[in-house]
Amino acid sequence: MTGGITVLRPSRGWVPLRLAELWGSRELLYFLVWRTVKVRYKQTLLGAAWAIVQPVMTMAVFSLFFGRLARIPSEGIPYPVFALTALVPWTYFANSLTQASNSLVEQESLLTRVYFPRLLLPLAAVTAGLLDFAISFGVLAGLIVWYWHLPSAAVLALPLFILLTVVAALGAGLWLSALNVQYRDVRYVTPFLVQIWLFITPVAYPSSLVPRRWQAVYGINPMAGAIEGFRWALVGLPEPPLRLLAASTATAVVLLIGGLVYFRRMERSFADVV
Repeated sequence: MTGGITVLRPSRGWVPLRLAELWGSRELLYFLVWRTVKVRYKQTLLGAAWAIVQPVMTMAVFSLFFGRLARIPSEGIPYPVFALTALVPWTYFANSLTQASNSLVEQESLLTRVYFPRLLLPLAAVTAGLLDFAISFGVLAGLIVWYWHLPSAAVLALPLFILLTVVAALGAGLWLSALNVQYRDVRYVTPFLVQIWLFITPVAYPSSLVPRRWQAVYGINPMAGAIEGFRWALVGLPEPPLRLLAASTATAVVLLIGGLVYFRRMERSFADVV
């Protein structure tokens, strides 16, 4: 019985995405996701309850300052429901983006010792966040029922907006994770970027405050369409923001494809630079 030797060489020119290789490593992806979840809540007092505390406490602050004091319109929806409907997908996006951007740097020893599709690391960070999303979504569903804002048939479109949020988080995470290997400033810029991103996204206010002629431009922010889609599907806004959704979906797809290409392009130097 003879054994072969596999020689790994850095690729040249434009690099194929090798999605088949990624699919073949799905068991490793499961392990990385499980490990990410365990490490996240290791030696914490509240554990997975942090998935509820973060959006609920933010909702309470927003309801007090934006809902009661500033009187921000909420499209006829009770402001706590209005805010939490946005904060659940936003919290998932913000946390996933931060985790994905640091995923390569935090796994330096793994990157330099063994070969595997590097794309699994940011993908695992984004996938692991879905557990927190599911927990916080349960609280959101309870709040919607409490206020008797039962969803209409539009709720069937909700998986599409969840997918849009995941695509936006993964696309931006791929760009930032690859850049973070080359420029360590990225890990300091990311929290500031997320903070600014929050205020240009209709979390505390409705997108209807943006003039109609600027809706498509505003939709370049992929989370604008995702969050307005959540609100439309769950609490029955008058009509889906079609211009916003079209622009946000296009941006998210471009962000993901560009992130995949750039990530694979830079992957050859990760082990040397990290």
